[in-house]
Amino acid sequence: MPIPLREPTFFILTALTTEPLHGYGIVRTVAELSGDRVRLQAGTLYGALDRLKEDGWIELDREDVVDGRLRRYYRLTDTGAGVLASETVRLRANADAATAGLRARAARGGSGGFGPAPGLA
Repeated sequence: MPIPLREPTFFILTALTTEPLHGYGIVRTVAELSGDRVRLQAGTLYGALDRLKEDGWIELDREDVVDGRLRRYYRLTDTGAGVLASETVRLRANADAATAGLRARAARGGSGGFGPAPGLA
């Protein structure tokens, strides 16, 4: 049984689904995809990228020098895409189970269905 992905890992892999990105591009895309809930710091990002490379989920696409600084671009591997697809299926099944439970609760006259979560309104 696959281990659930941590949210930053999920969004890093998701950010790389459409095109290779460099570190700052990944940070921007992750923030955008997560609605600004996930904000990656450089140390966290590069540690995660090293781990994901080691696991074979991403790989170096190319390196460019921009304004005298090395910029590394990363891309999602087929293995990484498979991991992300499995996690997407797992999350969808979890959301479907929660949705069914909330619908059953609402049908019994319970409150707290599909409105905003307490404290998030």
